[in-house]
Amino acid sequence: MKKTIAYQGEPGANSHIACDLYDKDLTPVACGTFDQVFNNVINKKNDYAMIPIENSIAGRVADIHRLMPTSGLKIIGEFFLEIHHALMGVEGSSLETLSIVRSHEMALSQCRNSIKELRLDPKSSADTAGSAREISEINDISIGAIASPLAAEIYNLKILKENMEDKGFNITRFLILSREDIQSKELDGPTITTLVFKVRNVPSALYKALGGFATNGVNMLKLESYQVDGSFLATQFYVDIEGHFQEDSIKLALEELSHYSEEVKILGVYLSKKDR
Repeated sequence: MKKTIAYQGEPGANSHIACDLYDKDLTPVACGTFDQVFNNVINKKNDYAMIPIENSIAGRVADIHRLMPTSGLKIIGEFFLEIHHALMGVEGSSLETLSIVRSHEMALSQCRNSIKELRLDPKSSADTAGSAREISEINDISIGAIASPLAAEIYNLKILKENMEDKGFNITRFLILSREDIQSKELDGPTITTLVFKVRNVPSALYKALGGFATNGVNMLKLESYQVDGSFLATQFYVDIEGHFQEDSIKLALEELSHYSEEVKILGVYLSKKDR
């Protein structure tokens, strides 16, 4: 029986495309929300999850940092997808007939300048492919959607403008999650360790907590902060570092980190798939 990989969105979504390109032996499974994606893997309905974590234009994807630390799932890989957005409409529509465009808020953000140039009124929807399906059902020549060319094909829409994205390097980074942890396996190539932690409420705690990475020569690829538990006083930090957490230098850095922080949690160790 083929293994499955869950993604948020409808058939034709960029996450669907990422699943197909990542591993053709896995069967993609569409889910309505990110919570459903996580729950499906946690409850063994699906084997893996394809989760967008950040975009080169629009930044990080909301909700993911909230879900990952508490899910118990492990990051086992990363995947980069170059995103190409198309403006599409129903039969009989044109750039002149459109007045409204629907899409996911991230896609609208990535196409902000193009939308403004075309004088369209952007309306946020649950996802890109879902927007394409919706306008095909509404069948109104004044309403268009921004989605992938695959979505236009699936929902029998015509592409009115290709490459709607504002910049030429629109890339989304995805993480592949699993119930199984691969940290004990030998990884053939450059690795990334992803972790989260909270700093203790003492002066200069963050500065001191991160000092171990510098003194031990550990390259930090990403450091992001976000609020947890609905409080401005509770801040959690998300970190990507270069290397495997079992390397001596990283062990020493994490030991120093633990002196000034709490709830240090390794979310995964996996192969790096892109030059940084």
